[in-house]
Amino acid sequence: MHTVHDMKELGRAIRARRKELGYTQAFLADYAGVSASFLSELENGKETIQVGKMMEVISLLGMDIKMSRRGE
Repeated sequence: MHTVHDMKELGRAIRARRKELGYTQAFLADYAGVSASFLSELENGKETIQVGKMMEVISLLGMDIKMSRRGE
């Protein structure tokens, strides 16, 4: 499990998982119903992305976001 502290780390985790699955950005964008530019911005850690779209991409990659208090 990887702890994500900011959008850059989240983007790196999403990119790594996409590549692990062998998906291109174009394929995943089409599959998730988002634009390729949105996916690129997400993977590059742009902080103004839409949370709903981000959650859809994360879900389609078979990933979860878990929240916990620091130190737990």
